[in-house]
Order: sequence, then C-alpha cells, then structure tokens
Amino acid sequence: MATMSVRRAPVGPMLVRQAWAEFLKLWRVPAFSATSLLLPVMFYAFIGIGQSSQIMQGGVTFGAYFLASMSVYAVANVMIFSFGISVATERGMKMDVLMRATPMPPIVYLLSKCITALVFAALTLVVLFPFAYIAGGVRLDPSVWVTLASRVLLGSIPFIALGFAIGYLSGPNSAVAVINLIYLPTAFASGLFFPKQLLPQFIQSIAPYLPLHFFGQLGWDAIGAPTDGTLTSDWLYLAAYGVFFFALALWAYRREENAKFT
Repeated sequence: MATMSVRRAPVGPMLVRQAWAEFLKLWRVPAFSATSLLLPVMFYAFIGIGQSSQIMQGGVTFGAYFLASMSVYAVANVMIFSFGISVATERGMKMDVLMRATPMPPIVYLLSKCITALVFAALTLVVLFPFAYIAGGVRLDPSVWVTLASRVLLGSIPFIALGFAIGYLSGPNSAVAVINLIYLPTAFASGLFFPKQLLPQFIQSIAPYLPLHFFGQLGWDAIGAPTDGTLTSDWLYLAAYGVFFFALALWAYRREENAKFT
C-alpha cells in the first residue's frame, strides 16, 4: 500500500503571518491597544511632570527615575494583559479547540503571541520616551536610552509566562479582575509609582520579594539611580521567577489540554 506524505508549510513564513494576525487582532481592540500605549503616558503626565526636575538620591532627577518606573510598568502591563486576557478570551470562545484542528504547530501559535507582546511593549516605549523627553525634560545619554529599553524588554519575558498562566487558570470573564488584583497592588508595592521610601513600612518589608521589585531595579539602575541589590542579583532573582512562572504556565496548559483533548 502506498503511503501518503504530508507536507507542512515552512515554519518561518507561518510564524510571520500568524504574528501579524495576532498583532492586528490586538491593535483593532482599542481597549487594549490605546490603553497599553497611552496609560503609561497619562501616569507620567499626572505624577512625573510636576516634579520632574527634583533631584533624588544619587543625583538622578525624578523625571528620569519615573521614566524608568513607567517603562517597567508599561512593558510588564502589556505582557500580562496581552497574554492573560487574550488567552482566557480565546479559551472561552473555543479558539484553542479550533487551533488544535489546524495543521499549525502549537509552538508557532505560542511564539506568535510572544512576538506580538514584545512588539507592543516596544511601541509603548516609542510613545513614552519622546513624551518624557519633551514634557518631562528628561535628558539621558543615547547609550542610557538604549540600555533602559533593552533591559525592560528582556526583563519582561518572565511576565509573558505569568500572563499565560493567568490566562489558563482564570475564566474569560474573570481574567481582567484577576490581573488587576495581582498586577496593580504589586506595581504600587514595588515602588513603580512612588519611591519605596514613601510607602508604609509593612509594604516596604514586602517589596524586596516581589518580581516587579527586581524588574524595577533593572530600570532604575539603567538611569543611574541607586538600588538595593546588585545588577547580577536582580537578573538572577528575575530569572528564578521566570522559571517558576513558566513552570506554572506549562502546568496550567497541560491541565487544559488533558481536560479537553484526552
């Protein structure tokens, strides 16, 4: 009996097309695209501009310090919300079942979401950086701008896994509430909106254990602000959180697969 060989489209072009489709899907949802791009700018306008020239510890202006904080906030926000809400929504619409019926490899589906999240995260910085330069009077060396952008984009990868885990562990109607309940309090407690020294003492005692705390320190160190630890320890702690988040996301994904397809 003759055997039939099945030919699969090249992964590269397939990934490009799927990533473009994912990007358009999110871009055409103003509740996500406009919020992701403009919310950090609004926070910077409300909090950062009025005291942007104030000199903080280490000789860094508050405008530069808050730029680093909002860069971290904006990028992590995109990673958690884009993955968490989109995955939960697609589960509710049975899109995962439809994708399972297509010949597209699961890794292409996952990587396309990662690429889309990184592109949106980069776009938030494209909007935020000029605003901080013009309205906040932030003046940094070109190498510092590049260092800040590269650190926050690379450091955001663990939060992709966190968003993915939330998307599989929460329902389509509860994902937004779960993310807000987790992300916003930890962002405040980590010092992204106000320096930790201004927070209540019990929150200051919690902050050093939060992943956003280590992520924030990568940004603050990039602009020359003093931090609690070393750059190496911040990367290591963030990587450890990344391993935990990816393990949690993988467990949640496999649990969903076993429940639906076995």
